[in-house]
Amino acid sequence: MRHPKVLTTSLAATLGLGLAAALGAPTASAAPADTTVATAGHAAYAGSAEDARATKAFHEAVMKSVAKKRAANPSAAAVTVVYSAANAPSFRTQIARSTQIWNSSVVNVRLVEGSNPDFRYYEGNDSRGSYASTDGHGNGYIFLDYRQNQQYNSTRVTAHETGHVLGLPDHYSGPCSELMSGGGPGTSCQNAQPNAQERARVDQLWRNGLASAVKNF
Repeated sequence: MRHPKVLTTSLAATLGLGLAAALGAPTASAAPADTTVATAGHAAYAGSAEDARATKAFHEAVMKSVAKKRAANPSAAAVTVVYSAANAPSFRTQIARSTQIWNSSVVNVRLVEGSNPDFRYYEGNDSRGSYASTDGHGNGYIFLDYRQNQQYNSTRVTAHETGHVLGLPDHYSGPCSELMSGGGPGTSCQNAQPNAQERARVDQLWRNGLASAVKNF
C-alpha cells in the first residue's frame, strides 16, 4: 500500500531514527535489495504496465519456489506456500491474521509459517510505504512500513500485500470491499477480507498456474 509517487528498483529501507522514536518503532529488519516491486497506493493512482509486470514477477518468483518443492513431492494434495515472519516481529499478529484470512478464503493454496520459506516478511521505515518485491534471485519478500501501518488498518495492509504473493494485482480505484484496492478508499477503510472475485481469482491461479509451473520447472 505504497504512496503512488514513487516506483523504484532499489530498496531504501534505512531506519529514520527520529521517526522511529516518535512512533515507538523497533529497529528495522533490513530487507534484501529489491529489483522488482509490486506497489499499492491511493485512489488517484491507477497503476501502470510497470506495476503490473512487478506484481507478475513477484508472484512467479514465489510460484517457482513452490513448484520446486512440488516437483520433489508431486503427490501432495495441497499447494503449500511457506513464509517466514522472523524479520517482522512487530507484525506477527497482523501476519497471523492475514494468513488466517487467506487460508479461510481459498482452497487451492495454503499459507504456512516454517523453515525454507518461499517468501519472507520484513519491517522498517520506507517513504514508499509497504510493498511486495523480488530480490532478483528468485526469492520474494513483503516489506511492511511502520508509519503506513499506523495510518491504515494494519491487517488490511498485510493481507493486501500477501495478496500479491498469491498473484493478485493492485486495483486502486476499487471500493473498500475490494482488498486489492489498497489505500484507494482512504484510511477509514477497515476491510481486510478479499471479496468473492479476488478469492476466485486466487483459486484459479493456483489450480491452473501451479500445474504449469511444475510442468515447466
